[in-house]
Amino acid sequence: MTAPKHRYRIALPIIAVLTLSLYACKESDMFVLSPGAAQQVHITVPTAASPSQTRAAEVLAEHLGMVLPATPTVGSATRDADLTILIGPGKWTDDLGLLANVDTLGPDGFHLSVSGSQAVIIGGHDKGATYGAYELLEELGFQLWTPGALTVPEGEVMLPEELSRTEIPVIEYRDTHYTPGHDPAFAEWHRLDRFIYDWGMWVHTFGRLVPPDEHFHDHPEWFAEVNGKRIPSGQLCLTNEGLYQALLHELRIRIEAEPDKHYWSVSQNDTFGYCTCSNCAAIDAREDAHSGALIAFVNRLAAEFPDKTISTLAYQYSRKAPKHLRPADNVLIVLAPIELNRSRPVVDDPSAAAFRTELEDWARMTDRLLIWDYVIQFANLVSPFPNLRVLQPNLRYFVDHHAIAHFQQGNREVGGEWAELRTWMIAQLLWNPNEDTDELIDEFLTGYYGAAAPHLRAYIDSQHAALEASGAGLGIFGNPISASKTYLKPELLETYDAQFDAAEAAVINSPVLGQRVTWARLPLHYARLEQAKTRATGDGGLFTQTIDGWEPRPEILRRLDHFVDTAIEQGVTRVTEWHTTPAEYRERYYEVLKRVPIEHLAAGIEPQFSVPFSPKYPADGAMTLTDGLRGPVDYRYGWLGWEGQDMEVTVDLGDAQSVQRVSVDFLQDVGAWVFMPLEIVVEVSGDGDTFRTMGGTSVTTDERQAGVRTERFTVEMAPTTTRYVRVKAASRKTCPPWHGGAGGKAWIFADEIVVE
Repeated sequence: MTAPKHRYRIALPIIAVLTLSLYACKESDMFVLSPGAAQQVHITVPTAASPSQTRAAEVLAEHLGMVLPATPTVGSATRDADLTILIGPGKWTDDLGLLANVDTLGPDGFHLSVSGSQAVIIGGHDKGATYGAYELLEELGFQLWTPGALTVPEGEVMLPEELSRTEIPVIEYRDTHYTPGHDPAFAEWHRLDRFIYDWGMWVHTFGRLVPPDEHFHDHPEWFAEVNGKRIPSGQLCLTNEGLYQALLHELRIRIEAEPDKHYWSVSQNDTFGYCTCSNCAAIDAREDAHSGALIAFVNRLAAEFPDKTISTLAYQYSRKAPKHLRPADNVLIVLAPIELNRSRPVVDDPSAAAFRTELEDWARMTDRLLIWDYVIQFANLVSPFPNLRVLQPNLRYFVDHHAIAHFQQGNREVGGEWAELRTWMIAQLLWNPNEDTDELIDEFLTGYYGAAAPHLRAYIDSQHAALEASGAGLGIFGNPISASKTYLKPELLETYDAQFDAAEAAVINSPVLGQRVTWARLPLHYARLEQAKTRATGDGGLFTQTIDGWEPRPEILRRLDHFVDTAIEQGVTRVTEWHTTPAEYRERYYEVLKRVPIEHLAAGIEPQFSVPFSPKYPADGAMTLTDGLRGPVDYRYGWLGWEGQDMEVTVDLGDAQSVQRVSVDFLQDVGAWVFMPLEIVVEVSGDGDTFRTMGGTSVTTDERQAGVRTERFTVEMAPTTTRYVRVKAASRKTCPPWHGGAGGKAWIFADEIVVE
């Protein structure tokens, strides 16, 4: 006999429901569906059934037909049957006196009642009936864990005894942005399909509504003034009347072409360069926020389309709420907290204080917020990222502050760490932010991984506990290298591997479950491969030395092939956001293996930093610059970065040495706002206090050159006896006017300081 799911879900707000006597029940208080019995199930729908009611009947008939000898019948009238399911609102549900005011259910809410051999589903005016049908299926033991992984109850199936439940989602727009969540069947089952097709334009729309290639030549005044100059690569001048009329015209054309779309984004480009002309600056000054001119502009547009929702971003420079202006009733503010620490809930994380102020300020002036949150490690999609414990408290906090829409940005690619678990779990939380995290994790692991579940749960708990004990933060642009000092320490990796060994052993006789566990282990292989990039030799390092020179360790090569082959088998499309297929990862790793260790005077000496490197890309910490390995052609690994700052690094050689050459590699990737330094200068000192300049060199790489480039800056000098060597690199600090990030902070990335 299959028991119903153990969770009792109640979505907020709760509505009191009057439950009257239903049609005559069978003698038993609990109805049992038995595959071996000739039982008849009839599904009653209204005569003029809505698409949602029709779909609800189809869903129930299809799935109940999997466990019954005969597929349920569907009709607009009741008939004798062993089990009757009434789908409303309609005549039959009205006769029962259930939920007289169906409008209280909204578009997606539903009421589900079960008594004896009769079930009743009453749905809201849009998707409610369909969602209620899936709720009934889950009560019967059905569950869709991920596309294609459907649990169908075996043996006898019990209906719940005397169930009466109303569920109304407090979040009206729900999106996980995970690949499984975009599967139509999965999205419908888990109530993620409400507004998939309801957006006319999403975000970063200034450039599409008023393309600079078409308009800048004739109307430079429509575009942002930055440092006294109009630039095409930044934002728009939101106080220019001509610009307003042009954008209004274009938006009206788009809305009239797609009248069924409800949400239309009028929002800043994904760049800096906001307008500082006297008119825009005056509004921003009055509102004490750069969102001032933006909200004034969007409010004016929203008045032109009162039956649509106009959304705009509170992002980067526009995050702070205006002091006096209030968003119009049909304006939706999209707040994107990209910088948050993911190791602690927002509500009590000291580092989130600024964001809490921003959110709460917006919440005081509008009850229509969309939170664009980030729930994976974008720089390393397949890397361990223990943030599962913060998902629920964060969602609850957002909802408490008027976030009625949520875009939980997961992995747009196939695969990624716990992709199936995260998609399913976040879907449950978006429907009901009060769900219990531990229960959700246990339910999914048991349903999807079977006997491996306890071992995988131990792995999840061990990793989260290690992160919490370390007190370290967790950023979406982090990596396994920096985590090697916290939740991915070598000794912890041994523990995690033992837990996965036990998980694999537990399902050794099930090819399907065994494959799922093997795929779930990919992040551990990835972590070890990435950490090896910072270790020239020794346990976990890249190389071993033979009489013929340096050679890759066989263990590294075996792990690399296993990781890539397994990822390809799973269908993983990228291992980092936008970049690097598994096959490309293997190719690039072989390029890393060409970087054999180099010996020089500074190798193995930890340098000192006058200007700290950015914690966003910590690589292997300070030793990254002197670990004996030159950085690969990817700023995310093996490089230290400075955002909008110069670099100044000093190496203490320990005692006086003869030095005649100093070189440093830098990387350029202008699409990622990474530029070469303008120049470097080398200084030396005998006492560490008084330094003298020994030479310098300027950049030769074209700053407009696309793609990833590296350049070695080398300063030659006459042999000089010195103990301290200092390298200064001058950053351009901000992106140039021609660049898409004009006015934003520019990066420099450096690796190996070679002293010879």
